[in-house]
Amino acid sequence: MVKSNPVTKEEVLQAVTENDVKFIRIQFTDTMGMIKSWAIPAEDLDEAFENGVMFDGSSIEGFTRIEESDMILMPDPTTFRILPWRPQEGAVARIIGDVYRPNGQPFEGDPRYVLKRAIEKAAEKGYTMNIGPECEFFLFELDENGHPTTNLTDHGGYFDFTPLDKAQDVRRAIDFALEDMGFKIEASHHEVAPSQHEINFRFGDVLTTCDNIVTFKYVVKSIAAHMGYYATFMPKPLFGENGSGMHSNQSLMKDGKNAFYDPNTSDQLSETAKQYIAGLLTHVRDFAAITNSTVNSYKRLVPGYEAPIYCTWSSANRSSLIRIPATRGKGTRVELRCPDPACNPYLAFAAMLCAGLDGIEKGMDAGTSTDVNLFQLSEEDREAKGIESMPGNLKEAIDLMAGSDFVKDVLGEHVFKNYIESKTAQWDDYKAQVHQWELDTYLSIL
Repeated sequence: MVKSNPVTKEEVLQAVTENDVKFIRIQFTDTMGMIKSWAIPAEDLDEAFENGVMFDGSSIEGFTRIEESDMILMPDPTTFRILPWRPQEGAVARIIGDVYRPNGQPFEGDPRYVLKRAIEKAAEKGYTMNIGPECEFFLFELDENGHPTTNLTDHGGYFDFTPLDKAQDVRRAIDFALEDMGFKIEASHHEVAPSQHEINFRFGDVLTTCDNIVTFKYVVKSIAAHMGYYATFMPKPLFGENGSGMHSNQSLMKDGKNAFYDPNTSDQLSETAKQYIAGLLTHVRDFAAITNSTVNSYKRLVPGYEAPIYCTWSSANRSSLIRIPATRGKGTRVELRCPDPACNPYLAFAAMLCAGLDGIEKGMDAGTSTDVNLFQLSEEDREAKGIESMPGNLKEAIDLMAGSDFVKDVLGEHVFKNYIESKTAQWDDYKAQVHQWELDTYLSIL
């Protein structure tokens, strides 16, 4: 393996030679966050850095029409990683790219470009964004034909170890693979639900970390498959159990300091932090269709399973949508708890960043911290306090997003239009299906 991650074209080409890399998997994500990948011979990588790699954008979800289908992917050398589970001789590497039109202009439908625009907006105000995602997933058994099931691999609970956590060897192999690819693992453990796991890696700048989220999901699925399991980032695969979230820790840096920290306030949160929180609370319902992007996402966002659904913030209360972890100083951060790992991270964090910036720019007021258990309040109490809920289903989220000029500005016209069309089609397909619950409830009595 490479001793350190190369960052320049020359360093990448040297690493390819030194590590006997034979093929490079070129990758990007479509609008929905699905990884798209194809392999090129290692000897073609130099030319790919110079001229890009042509592909058909009309075949990609949310990209272009057939009459304007030619797209060019330009590899980003900082994303080069050797895949540690592949053979050492004749190795395979992965590299993420940016999508361009043939005229050399960035493609406005590329999710990575959407995030880069948000980063530029923050830079204009003197800010850089750091994020630390907490990614959860389930490990299930495969059937005799190699198809995924929801058969449990263990009956363990939070922090359980052997013999309850039978899949610990899979998780350990994932940890080693991630470390070989340059990740700094901070925590790896069994989660609350049976067969559920969480691996946290060190925070970093928002673009690099979103690339890492994409890589993380790719590695988890690949290692699990190699070891005879199926890993899923589906938010709620099991009825009656906790779902998988992607709690999103975030902070802004300015002039080398954490802009959210102020040692002179009672809670050591700066006015900037409070305004950022207010921006998130103002816009979170409008971008819920991005952070919680599937029909299944809203099966997780229900009371009773630790998933936050009420739009408040708190310094400690985990029933609030936004929690402020206790760490102060460099580690002061805001944790948005609604996102799930099915989302496209580039679009999700672009929305979060722009929402926070909007709060800062407009001097929004976050109000006071909500320190009661929101799940124990009656609906009347919440209404009296003006506490809003997250959308109850994908249709509600789509409608909120469709009416939001803010989200349209964040995503751009192209992504905004295609995203809503795709999610509306997904909802229409879902509502037309006859589900098992309906058969169980009605078939024998009607």
